[in-house]
Amino acid sequence: MVGMQIVRASFWIAVYLGMVAAPLFVLLAGPQQRNGGFWWDFAVALGFAGAAMMGVQFMLTARFKRAAAPFGIDIIYYFHRYVALVALALVVAHPVILAAVDPAVLRYLNPARAPWEMTAGVAAVPALAALIVASWWRKPLGIGYDGWRRWHAGLAVAALALAFTHIAGAGNYLSTPWKRGLWILIGASCVGATAYVRAARPWRMLRRPYDVKEVRAERGDAWTVVVEPRGHLGFRHQPGQFAWLTLRASPFAMREHPFSISSAPSASGHLEFTIKELGDFTRTVGSVQPGETAYVDGPYGAFTPNGRPAPGYVFIAGGIGIAPHMSMLRAMAQRRDTRPVMLFYAYRRWERMTFREAIEELRSRMNLKVTYVLAEPPDGWEGETGWITPEMLDRHLPGNRREVDYFLCGPDAMTRAMERALHGLGIPMGRIHTELFDMA
Repeated sequence: MVGMQIVRASFWIAVYLGMVAAPLFVLLAGPQQRNGGFWWDFAVALGFAGAAMMGVQFMLTARFKRAAAPFGIDIIYYFHRYVALVALALVVAHPVILAAVDPAVLRYLNPARAPWEMTAGVAAVPALAALIVASWWRKPLGIGYDGWRRWHAGLAVAALALAFTHIAGAGNYLSTPWKRGLWILIGASCVGATAYVRAARPWRMLRRPYDVKEVRAERGDAWTVVVEPRGHLGFRHQPGQFAWLTLRASPFAMREHPFSISSAPSASGHLEFTIKELGDFTRTVGSVQPGETAYVDGPYGAFTPNGRPAPGYVFIAGGIGIAPHMSMLRAMAQRRDTRPVMLFYAYRRWERMTFREAIEELRSRMNLKVTYVLAEPPDGWEGETGWITPEMLDRHLPGNRREVDYFLCGPDAMTRAMERALHGLGIPMGRIHTELFDMA
């Protein structure tokens, strides 16, 4: 199973590299109308590469399950964020090098004197830069998630359309029909991906609604929303996966949010999402009523023990990061899996610890050892305190620590610290699996 995942991952990496590199090899081949020397051609190549990367970005966020499966959609989204920085660097380097080769290029910065295609190319740069700034610093800038998604989509389409307009109009390197055809194909692919994301998938979700059956209060300002498919079979998920949930809105409204599934897989399509009150949308979840309609797009993610035949598991959770671990624990208890599981669960205060009672109930049904770690322990607490440290892990981990699989989910700072700690304890990298919680 793992070997097949590596093969699939390698295939999709090759597809990505081919999509980005193809315009360079094709468009720079054959005779050119202008011979500006190596640096001129290099600058043009950077522009083509940056535009191609901008186009492929639409594919990365289309959530194609087959392509995302070997990596996990969370990894794909993080890759999408960092590739945007590379694309911006290439797009900026393109005119900078051209201007260094031929300072006359600077006249195109004046839209009153520049041809329309040059103005389009200049305008594409601030559009792409604004998109990246709003994405990387969304929370410090106080931009709400739903509003950000709409602006993100609009800026992405605008930046790509301006870039493609520039390429089409300043097309000395598009001197043959087959070269122009390649960019038409790239543009059509972006349009197709956008149509799939904004129209086809919402339409499919609209035809497969879910009913809210229960909204259950949990400790720590969290809520468990229970939904069941209406008039269809739903989907079977792997324990630890997540889905995009839409409440009180149409699937076309772009108001979906990703949440971990906290229930075990069910043949009936029954799903439970445990959601902590952290933002504008999540603070309204507690007011959702049974009988309301929900829409679910999933499942996604590779954060699952299924397909990993380890002799045991170590789960490390922080805060609401316990949600996917609950799905895994419930699934193991459901199928009477006797393999040992060790859970490290860090929270600030004991009385607010989400799923505290459910975890204790699971301990009676499976081979589960739990180490609670409290930042603010109550009087008389005899367990671990503070933060999970390498020394703490070293004290509790089993003797076969290099053979078991590790699953980490929680705040970014915590999961990164745990990755470093496990590496320092000699745990092989292939045994450590992390759910990246904050994708936007």
